[in-house]
Amino acid sequence: MSPETILAPTATTNWIDHLPEAALLVDAGQDLIVAANSAMGRMIGTDRKSLAGTPCTHLFTDQRPQLIAFTEETLFRSHGWSRDFIFKHRAGHTVELEISSSRVGEEESQKVLLLLRDRRQLRTLRERHDANHYHRGGLLEWRRVEELFKDMERENQLILHAVGEGIYGVDAEGRTTFANPAAERMLGWRIDELMGRVIHRVVHHSHEDGSLYPLKECPIYAAFRDASVKRVGEDWFWRKDGTGFPVEYTSTPILDNGHPVGAVVVFRDISPRLQAQKELQKALEEVESLKHRLEMENAYLQEELSAEYHFHEIFGQSEAIKAIVRRIGMVAPTDANVLVTGESGTGKELIARAIHQSSTRRDRPLIRVNCAAIPKDLFESEFFGHIKGAFTGAVSDRVGRFELADGGTLFLDEVGEIPLELQGKLLRVLQDQQFERVGENRTRAVDVRVIAATNRDLKAEIQEKTFREDLYFRLNVFPIESVPLSRRLEDIPILAQEFLIRACQKFNRPLLALRERDVETLKAYHWPGNVRELENVIERQVITADGRLDLDLPGPDSGARPTAIQTPPIRHFDGELMTEMELRELEKQNLTRALEMSGGRVFGDDGAAALLGIKPTTLTSRLKKLKIEPRNFQPRQA
Repeated sequence: MSPETILAPTATTNWIDHLPEAALLVDAGQDLIVAANSAMGRMIGTDRKSLAGTPCTHLFTDQRPQLIAFTEETLFRSHGWSRDFIFKHRAGHTVELEISSSRVGEEESQKVLLLLRDRRQLRTLRERHDANHYHRGGLLEWRRVEELFKDMERENQLILHAVGEGIYGVDAEGRTTFANPAAERMLGWRIDELMGRVIHRVVHHSHEDGSLYPLKECPIYAAFRDASVKRVGEDWFWRKDGTGFPVEYTSTPILDNGHPVGAVVVFRDISPRLQAQKELQKALEEVESLKHRLEMENAYLQEELSAEYHFHEIFGQSEAIKAIVRRIGMVAPTDANVLVTGESGTGKELIARAIHQSSTRRDRPLIRVNCAAIPKDLFESEFFGHIKGAFTGAVSDRVGRFELADGGTLFLDEVGEIPLELQGKLLRVLQDQQFERVGENRTRAVDVRVIAATNRDLKAEIQEKTFREDLYFRLNVFPIESVPLSRRLEDIPILAQEFLIRACQKFNRPLLALRERDVETLKAYHWPGNVRELENVIERQVITADGRLDLDLPGPDSGARPTAIQTPPIRHFDGELMTEMELRELEKQNLTRALEMSGGRVFGDDGAAALLGIKPTTLTSRLKKLKIEPRNFQPRQA
């Protein structure tokens, strides 16, 4: 009967119905039963007509993956055989099946003929089927190959039992011929359960993700098809209990008179190795993360070290200073948030550093954030960090200041400058000690103590609705006022002497004496710039001194700045536009004055570049552009 006749619906039904065994004609591509004979209807306990047009997988509800693999094998090899399937009779009892299969039609056809037998009733037919299944090589040839594998197993029995790797053999049809104890242990199958079964459908039918592993793609089969050794570094085997494990294996073809008759497969469980690799990768990622964090901390600390600090210790003997020291001593051992208030230049950052150094967090960094210098759109990134690609310009991951300060102290300088719309985000992190980097969903927990500082009246800003009251109370757990210099005049001699010593060392000048009349002059001034202004005055005096200090400060009723730091009168911008020529002339006057004060020196701590606060190379370029020669300015005479 031709394939075309078989595929005709009426002819198909008539043809199948004459078969003595239960039979199904299945469209494997659409998972549909095209036809079933009466024997099939009796086997399952239903009318054969009710089966036509229904999904074949409904008969094998718990074995859908195995059925797909079996039909795939049949289409690939044109025929197949299995005794792995079962289904339930409509009466409720289970029928253990032996199935023979054949592809019907041309190579492109998706139709498969299934012949089904009850194993318990038809054991004699199974024997006949085994003989027919290997008809191509002949019965005698198959027996000879079978004996060959038995001889191999006997000769290598000691080796097979001694090695730790799993070893099993397959014939040219992929059926198991032997397996060693290690293979049994790893796969969970006994050798008598594996013998004669197509092992691909038992342990290799699916990938790790559960997707079908087609027989034609299996490297184990390719070994005896190509008569070449196949080595696979990472694959997936399935155990009897349905669990899987990663393996590496080698499939070596077995040749008989130059013809491949099967293969020996040596495999090992690589779960420990992959787990070790994962742990190593995780450790490397943690090391890289720690390295990145340490680099960030180091860069931050280098930045801090390069900055100028007013002083490293709190100097003074006034009651105001003693009161500040006492309050530092009370709050430092705790983790309470501190709000330091006071005018600019009074040393608020110094108080924050003293609190940190006196606390249990002293071994972790004190991270300073100048809130006034952070652009609104970079606030979250600066505080909480971001991941690569979170926004335009985020070319790599960045650790935020909160994460850098984990375990230590975060000093929020000028906290009153934070925009109102961003204060809520800061408040949430202060409350929960948790945050997310910009562009990341992962929540990170930190342990940070916060010290904030401001020269603004936050209570007044709360009334004006420019500062959140809940944030104020979260920060102001323990307030400390940094007293202005005008209220601690008795500390001026100590501070002035300390600044004088440091300035002389800094500018490489002979040590100058601080006379009584110099102290009185300093005390008579009202110091609107506080300690910072005092330090600047002393440094200017050291730069311009001719062997001794020459202080000439205005009295307490004067609002002028100290004459010691005044510059020659030049035109300043007063709201009127200036021409390019006027701007160039103004710059030229300023550079000329700096060269006069430095005696024509550009480089060095007391050079013109240092006075102007720019790099010497920048100053040299500007002087060249304006055609100003530094050598024309004679050094000052001692």
